[in-house]
Amino acid sequence: MTTFYIVRHGQTTANAQNLKQGTINTAITQLNATGEQQAQALHASFDISFADRLICSPLVRTKETAALLNLGRELPVTTDDRLLEISYGQWDGQQNDVLKQTYPQYFDPALNDVLPTYVEAATQGETFDHVVARVTDFLTTTAADYPTDQIIVVTHGFTVKAMALAVLKPADPMTIPEPDNTSVTKITVDAATNRQYLSYYNRKSGF
Repeated sequence: MTTFYIVRHGQTTANAQNLKQGTINTAITQLNATGEQQAQALHASFDISFADRLICSPLVRTKETAALLNLGRELPVTTDDRLLEISYGQWDGQQNDVLKQTYPQYFDPALNDVLPTYVEAATQGETFDHVVARVTDFLTTTAADYPTDQIIVVTHGFTVKAMALAVLKPADPMTIPEPDNTSVTKITVDAATNRQYLSYYNRKSGF
């Protein structure tokens, strides 16, 4: 079995300003002071030195989080484009509240986040199904390459949610909210059968 411990990056300025970050990779999407503190707190409570490797999204906010988490642990680090955040197309960088006011039919009112149908309005927006497909590919091929490894993954909010969707396959994708910054989700994959198991989601303490 391959075990994945999947971390959402720390808070960024764009998170604090309630912007849709998507795949933007500029100064506003780097960790802010709160995000750095969150990553440092996770480093203190979650010693990742037991793991075999660390794989992260290539965006700066995930690489910064990974570096803080790996400080003194010295795991080998690689990046993987399949761990990128969902791209909201022309909505990347836009104010979430403004988008919700303009396009209320494309938002879940309880989660304050986009429905799968948002791509009808957001030019070049990535579909939920596409993200689920690429993270499924990441999980299965990585498990095939490292069938007994314990792997730390540092990625993005919707990307973590997509992994949970890939495992649980709920009829309604909005039944799973995005996880919190620097939360940890645990998924195991049996490389021999490609069966996937969700042990926990959005855990903030207790490591």
